[in-house]
Amino acid sequence: MIHTVRIILYCFLFVFSFILLALCAARLHYTTHLSPFDPLNGGVRFYDHIVVELLVTSILTLFWSPFIARTIHGRHEHRFVNTFIAELIGLAILFLLWLVGAAIATNTGNPPDVNTKWGNLSSCWAYGACRVLTAMVAFAWLGWLLIFASLVITLLFAIANKAFREPMHGRWDPRATRYSQQMRNLP
Repeated sequence: MIHTVRIILYCFLFVFSFILLALCAARLHYTTHLSPFDPLNGGVRFYDHIVVELLVTSILTLFWSPFIARTIHGRHEHRFVNTFIAELIGLAILFLLWLVGAAIATNTGNPPDVNTKWGNLSSCWAYGACRVLTAMVAFAWLGWLLIFASLVITLLFAIANKAFREPMHGRWDPRATRYSQQMRNLP
């Protein structure tokens, strides 16, 4: 049951990462192809560093989530790469990337200052660019929430079963798996 929940979380994370990737690409395209008459930034082309960070984070997550979901579903056992500890390390890194991206994107326009290009997102929904930014912030937080849930579930499962060095699919029989014997022989 817990394995199915983990796979579903990774599937949703994949979808949210794809949506965030598309939103970041739309924002980058808009800001790097500004018309000289566009009121944003006086028509001078630019890009937001936090959008690039969210883009890179979503790309990393697009590779990570299907790999982990396939490993859990297919019961793959390949040394350290497919252990709970490896999954937890990967989730911790993604957790930090998503948290930093979502937090900075949320705070970019509040309070407005000289260096920000976003302004107050709650008062500009009439414009398409503002709706893209609002959706980008929302999906950044949703992705972080899924990463957090996956991290907590995986950590609790690994602690409860003392399974940090066991295969991350979590459905092992120490008498039947080759992997468990190989790991016990390591120093």
